[in-house]
Amino acid sequence: MGALGRVVLWLQFCALTQAAYKLWVPNTDFDDAANWSNNRTPCASAAVEFPAHKMVSVLVREGHSVSDLLLPLDGELILASGAAFSASVTTWDPNCSAGGPALFRDPDRFLWHDPRLWRSEDAVSGLFSMDAERVPCRHDDVVFPLATSFRVGLGPGVRTVRSVSVLGKTFTRDDDLAAFLASRSGRLRFHGPGALRVVPEACTDPSGCVCGNDEELPWVCAALLQSLGGRCPSVACNDALRPVGQCCDLCGAIVSLTHGAAFDLERYRARLLGSFLILPEYQGLQVAVSKVWRTRRVPEAAGRESDTEIQVVLAEAEDRAGSATRLAQDVLADIAEHGDALGILSATVRESGAPIEGGSAAGLHQPGPSVALGGVVAAALLLAVLLVVLLRRAETLRWKWKRRGEDAVPAPAGAPLGFDNPVFDLTGSAASEEPPPAPQADAGTTSRSYFINPLFAVAEAEA
Repeated sequence: MGALGRVVLWLQFCALTQAAYKLWVPNTDFDDAANWSNNRTPCASAAVEFPAHKMVSVLVREGHSVSDLLLPLDGELILASGAAFSASVTTWDPNCSAGGPALFRDPDRFLWHDPRLWRSEDAVSGLFSMDAERVPCRHDDVVFPLATSFRVGLGPGVRTVRSVSVLGKTFTRDDDLAAFLASRSGRLRFHGPGALRVVPEACTDPSGCVCGNDEELPWVCAALLQSLGGRCPSVACNDALRPVGQCCDLCGAIVSLTHGAAFDLERYRARLLGSFLILPEYQGLQVAVSKVWRTRRVPEAAGRESDTEIQVVLAEAEDRAGSATRLAQDVLADIAEHGDALGILSATVRESGAPIEGGSAAGLHQPGPSVALGGVVAAALLLAVLLVVLLRRAETLRWKWKRRGEDAVPAPAGAPLGFDNPVFDLTGSAASEEPPPAPQADAGTTSRSYFINPLFAVAEAEA
């Protein structure tokens, strides 16, 4: 059996055991236009140049005629069946303009932590994943396609996954994977200061398992937002929400579930898809369902699962404002009626605020230099105007006070000097004393919260 056949059988085995896998997307193929500086493969009789000091493995699928071929100091060209290079200076392609050599782009630009570079097996319309869960999680199987060449920057830290499939071989033992990574073939494909380990433990809990990428979230966000200068796009609502495992704020709602032993994560995800997301009023909504570490203690939770909860994120597009709030209320009503059968003990919901009038999601949270400079100038002008007004007011008051001093009549002897201050009127303070104001919500958010406990709802109905 060929190597490709072994990979196919392994993927079929993953499907039967319901193991999740992440597939690496980018490649370093010669015939992929995205790997060249001008976004097109080299023209006939063009000069081709690879980065001199970069290690790289490049798969070549077709025949190419080149005038010069400058190879890296350490690398490899893998020629597929029918692929070849020929030297020629006479062939001319009319679709190519004269210029410098065709430059192969930096093969080290692809990072393990970039969520855009992975594809998940459970990609379904209407569902999405938190940014931290888009890269391989602790219990995921990682697959690098056999029919392409690739190079991955591991970055800092230690990656731990269930298994790694590369070059037709699946590594489930840490020693075997370490030996491959140290070999020349491994060094051509993996680089960086980080480490990659395998621990062959599948997630067997029906309620799901925590991804385990919390500590790597800063690196995930840095890779994801690199093209935006490290800044998140602005959102089109007030009091936006940031779910656990997400890099940037979003508009919508977050439903947090406390569950019991009967809860099944996949069954509940299917329920949301089949009962709600197919409805016309919820078209365009995106839902993410996963187990996360709890940020607060809930009395109903007990035992090992007391530190985790199920996070249901309802993200809405700018033109669907309010749909996430309606869906959250429908979900709460469904839990109140069927929570016991679903294994859900309680549910809370947080919602983002009203849409920003005239707002646009195309901008960035942090203002640019021109906006900041304009704000400083406006503030300086306003301060100058206020200073002039205050000076004139002070001069007027000084003149009036002088006139009043001249015209004042001396107070009679023994007259009280002062006035009644109700603040120190102890006789009336006890009757008018009021309790201290209730603690206010955090000024950073005004998101509304609700709480439903279906067990108590059932008890009240029976009573």
